[in-house]
Amino acid sequence: MSEEAVGMRFSLYSEIQFHPHQCAERLYADVLDQIQHADRLGYDAYAVIEHFFYPKFSISANPTALFAAAAQRTKDIRFRTMLHALPYHNPTVLASVIHATDILTGGRYEWGVGRGHGWIPLPAGEPLDEHARPRYEEAVDLLLTALEQERFSHEGTYFNVSDGHVVPFRKTKYRVYLGGTSDRTYTLAAERGWGVAVPPLLPYKVLEQQLDLYRTTCKEHGTEPDIVWIHACHLDEDRETAFREGRDWITSFIKGNCSPLTEWPKAPTDDLIKAGYGFYTAGIMEQLNEVPYEQLIEDDYVWVGTPGDILKRIEETQAVCEGLTEIGITVNAGGAPHWMAIKNQELFAEQVIPHVKVAPGKGQAG
Repeated sequence: MSEEAVGMRFSLYSEIQFHPHQCAERLYADVLDQIQHADRLGYDAYAVIEHFFYPKFSISANPTALFAAAAQRTKDIRFRTMLHALPYHNPTVLASVIHATDILTGGRYEWGVGRGHGWIPLPAGEPLDEHARPRYEEAVDLLLTALEQERFSHEGTYFNVSDGHVVPFRKTKYRVYLGGTSDRTYTLAAERGWGVAVPPLLPYKVLEQQLDLYRTTCKEHGTEPDIVWIHACHLDEDRETAFREGRDWITSFIKGNCSPLTEWPKAPTDDLIKAGYGFYTAGIMEQLNEVPYEQLIEDDYVWVGTPGDILKRIEETQAVCEGLTEIGITVNAGGAPHWMAIKNQELFAEQVIPHVKVAPGKGQAG
């Protein structure tokens, strides 16, 4: 990495999408190989989602197990769950899991928390009601207490713990993220001094209001913005080759992301709104499923092109996104073959990262 890029981090993000022609065992083996390859190339972190029930979206049901396995094959790369879907965990139990994962990865674990996508409560049997948001926020508070105090008690509206004992326990200051689309996600992250991860497949304009709110709230609370920008990315030294190779997996990636809304029963609109999942009623994902491939590239939903093209996209993002500290790329979604993911990792590391410049005082990672 060039000296000019010091302070900016670079990562890989995977949803571990499972398409009909794939084998789950082979897919996980490929992901482990890709993590090992990324470690050799010098990437800062490898992140995966935690997600359930919808295979075309993700089969990443146990990120901590994946990272414990990957830690045995790597030296430096950090591991990040983006994000733990907190409504489907007991927060005190999750605290123990996080500490255990940090031990097994040699202190290389980072994590985030979120409510999970709005389509998960229905198959999980979780209620979509006015208690969803306050229960989640209390769970966040309880999780932090359990992470920071080996012995504790908690008396709340939704959780009561009497003399809880977290084992194993570590005095570790974790790098923490929130992710999502609701305003409260961004204000909560700012209030607590946490980073935010911009979901893939969304151009800057879609979340500009929320990111402005995040930066404003950071100033009000004396915290520093820490924004991770994630985009699906396909590269080749020849632009036409990049466009041709990327077409199948990029379009399948989009369809996989939309599949919970286009291929499965939807939760009632009123229930989603009541539970604070209004984004999922706006039709944004369904509309994205209809956008032509060329327009996805032109309108900055995805990055496809030569290393120079991708560098230009990064520079455009830097110009508008104050507080940007990390660029994450997705290269193995939509049924993309293993060799293609490896090629993308190599080209980005060797021909993009060394040329990324960071303006003084901006984009400094914590």
